[in-house]
Amino acid sequence: MIVNIIFCGGNDGPQGPMSFDIGEAFMRFLRILTVMLLPFLAAPALAQSAPIKVVATTGMIADAASQIGGDLIELKTLMGAGVDPHSFRQTRSDILALMNADLILWNGLYLEAQLEPLLLDLGQSRTVVAVAEAIPQDRLRSHPEYEDRFDPHVWMDPTLWRIVVLAVRDALSASYPEGAAIFEANAAQHLAEIDRLAAYAQSSLSSVPEAARVLVTAHDAFGYFGRAFDFEVLGIQGISTASEAGLLQISTLVDTLVARQIGAIFVESSVSDRNIRALQEGAAAQGHAVAIGGELYSDAMGPEDSYEGTYIGMLDHNITTITRALGGTAPEGGMNGALTP
Repeated sequence: MIVNIIFCGGNDGPQGPMSFDIGEAFMRFLRILTVMLLPFLAAPALAQSAPIKVVATTGMIADAASQIGGDLIELKTLMGAGVDPHSFRQTRSDILALMNADLILWNGLYLEAQLEPLLLDLGQSRTVVAVAEAIPQDRLRSHPEYEDRFDPHVWMDPTLWRIVVLAVRDALSASYPEGAAIFEANAAQHLAEIDRLAAYAQSSLSSVPEAARVLVTAHDAFGYFGRAFDFEVLGIQGISTASEAGLLQISTLVDTLVARQIGAIFVESSVSDRNIRALQEGAAAQGHAVAIGGELYSDAMGPEDSYEGTYIGMLDHNITTITRALGGTAPEGGMNGALTP
């Protein structure tokens, strides 16, 4: 809500209207209030008793924490299915959960752009771990649009996500040393599943004809996926969904679809399909039919309590959908036969 306030300046009369964004001002007030209260909030005790309170920003991180922590943690996820982490803004209940947490796990690499100032402030009195920043920088993708920043979508490459899972394990063990052996065993079991997923991805995606290995999506979230599995990735928007897709960029992509006879493009569950539909219509206007190959999970997982609502299920869905849409061979039910029909 934006209101105009007229300030009076004594004998000089009114100074004119000033626009004031109440919503933005309120969020700034909450951040300031949180910082002021930090010294008065009891920091988590060194010796915790299970379950410990863990807050994870994204579903992917929450899934890793759940797989490893099991019954030893009480888990809250800030961002559910279909939520875009690039533009997510915390609510009052989110702030309370963060302030009461024994451990806060976030991606980092500027994924949670709007939430980052609060998380950095909370790091003064809480254990706050940016788990994706455990990945060595020489394995991260840089991007010309983001100087001194890296592509945060590391979950798209299972071999990189292994490092994140280990970072989650270590953070849980440091917060609750009594559970370290259990966390170690659970992490090993989860990593074995991730390795099996990576092998399935390699075998399925390699069946896509080489000329068809072009992945066109709403935004540039699949760069690590493309690098890992030898696909060219073309995103309409940049790494962040906050970037704008210009008419020239859409026009250029339409020409690419037509010239290279690309047969399928993909929508994303957490991003509007408006630009993808514009590509499809533009190609049709030039006499080239492009199918929507399916919906992919990019910045958020599938519905809660579904197979696609797990990291393994999310990637299994993407791998299987891309393979089948672009002419490769993969079972309809995916790696585990569990994909939603």
